[in-house]
Amino acid sequence: MSTKMLKVSEQMKRHINEILQREVKDNNIGFITITGCEVTNDLSFCTVYYTVYGPGYNERDAKAALERAKGFIRSALAKRMSSMRKIPDLIFKIDESTKYGNKIDAMLAELNRK
Repeated sequence: MSTKMLKVSEQMKRHINEILQREVKDNNIGFITITGCEVTNDLSFCTVYYTVYGPGYNERDAKAALERAKGFIRSALAKRMSSMRKIPDLIFKIDESTKYGNKIDAMLAELNRK
């Protein structure tokens, strides 16, 4: 990925996190954290990776809430990233790396106890 695309991806990650925390009014958003963004070279798509934390929040409800808020998030991004001519379509995917890391930590802790 080019340096320009990396910068755009990081900006989008930061802005989407801010939008979710401050502007989206949906109780199912809960404790969603955007862990990464990957923008295609032609800026037509942006895959947004997220994790869900907190009791009572699950991935399925969070995904549905993100899909409902997708249009709002895109329009808020357009206002923040006015230098971009085109705002990519957002594709939300759960970040599996956090689960994998937690699983490894649990396994190591189990080994240390034995």
